[in-house]
Amino acid sequence: MSRKCEVSNKGPLKGNNRSKALNATKKTWNVNLKKITIIEDGKERKLKVSTKVARTYKNKGKLK
Repeated sequence: MSRKCEVSNKGPLKGNNRSKALNATKKTWNVNLKKITIIEDGKERKLKVSTKVARTYKNKGKLK
């Protein structure tokens, strides 16, 4: 399973960690994903979404 939000399509970011001596090591920042169940057209649907999208669904009252 990919580390991507199914709604907003946000994915992991890649870059470098930098030490005080400016040594570069590869680093990946993953998206904070949650599995939620939403009600859409009277049916339950499971999605893997970012926490920002989960909050939006919660505020709109679409979460189960």
